[in-house]
Amino acid sequence: MGFRFLHAADIHLDSPLRGLGRYEGAPVEEIRNATRRAFVNLVDLAIDERVAFVLLAGDIYDGDWRDYNTGLFFVEQAARLGREGIRVYLISGNHDAASQISRTLRYPDNVHVFPVDRPDTVRLEALGVLIHGQGFAARVVSDNLATGYPQGETGWLNIGMLHTSLDGRPGHEPYAPCTVDDLRSRGYQYWALGHVHQREVISQRPWIVFPGNPQGRHIRETGARGCTLVTVTGGDIVEVAHSDLDVLRWSCGRVDVSGAGTPEDVLDRTGPVIEREFDQGGGRILALRLEIVGACDAHGALHAAPDRWRQQIRAQSLSFGSLWVERIRFDTRPSGAENQAPEGPLAALLGDLDELVPDEEDLVRYASEFAELRRKLPPDLFAGEDVPDPATAQAVKALLDDARALLADRLLSRGTGE
Repeated sequence: MGFRFLHAADIHLDSPLRGLGRYEGAPVEEIRNATRRAFVNLVDLAIDERVAFVLLAGDIYDGDWRDYNTGLFFVEQAARLGREGIRVYLISGNHDAASQISRTLRYPDNVHVFPVDRPDTVRLEALGVLIHGQGFAARVVSDNLATGYPQGETGWLNIGMLHTSLDGRPGHEPYAPCTVDDLRSRGYQYWALGHVHQREVISQRPWIVFPGNPQGRHIRETGARGCTLVTVTGGDIVEVAHSDLDVLRWSCGRVDVSGAGTPEDVLDRTGPVIEREFDQGGGRILALRLEIVGACDAHGALHAAPDRWRQQIRAQSLSFGSLWVERIRFDTRPSGAENQAPEGPLAALLGDLDELVPDEEDLVRYASEFAELRRKLPPDLFAGEDVPDPATAQAVKALLDDARALLADRLLSRGTGE
């Protein structure tokens, strides 16, 4: 006998959009509804694939809610699964534990919520499956929950559900830490993990899987997002496959403009990158950040009028109806040719600029002074694209290099009559 089940985590329904409103042209409503639409896609997939059950490994919600609408939406979608005979097994994650409303919300009969004070086991006799799980009782769980899970039973397909950072993952708090050996020692065939938003198959013997979140929420969550579909035949797991669910995809395109002589040459290189990223989005709304990098003669002109060239680049994206350029970062540097000054007074002046390079001690002092100044200034001054923020000595040096290149470009342009 064969069946399938679906493993998802980190839904973060109605995750707030912090600071999105300051971006001109942002598809705010599309992004605001993206987590809900991705969850609808998850439910549709479960129904279309006729899965036996759905596992939700924590963080269904995103902390405390403003009202009940978020919870009611989840109940509505869970009820859709119930009408198709599909059961849902869920554990609470750190964000769920922060919600007051979710603790009192009544779920449909097809939803089983694992306890938070101890591991528990659900027996699915008809399928020969044991599901073991424990949720978070509080937002911060520093204990190793895995060691308290029961040993797997012979003759059953044992599945463990756990919200955990394992032995640590960049960008994620070290909640419910444990090791891969801790999980293997339980004798389960599949571990359905949550908390880490990037899909990752940790092991295949046994299967230890982070499915990633179904919908990226910001530019640090780029690429395809979805869930994991598991196929079981004769009591053995025979396939573990990713399925895309996201309705809006975040992407970062890197444009190498090394050797570009003019800003127009830069435009010639950004167009193909925009087209490539759009095609890889598979028809979804695409939120694209462009990073323009490389040593080029165009550096000075780009930094002399950055807004002008950003708008030119954005204009290239207008032919792609469902693409939004989230940000454009110019991270170029002067080329050798750009640094070749003419003879005469301009050469002497540019030579003096080269000598005005502060040492490391000065750079550290400038960064400290700016940090003190920033604390006294309104936060709105630091909104927008490529706002100077010399918080480190390296950042201060980069700003000074840009200023030097900008001044040199202006001087050379005037010197040649342009």
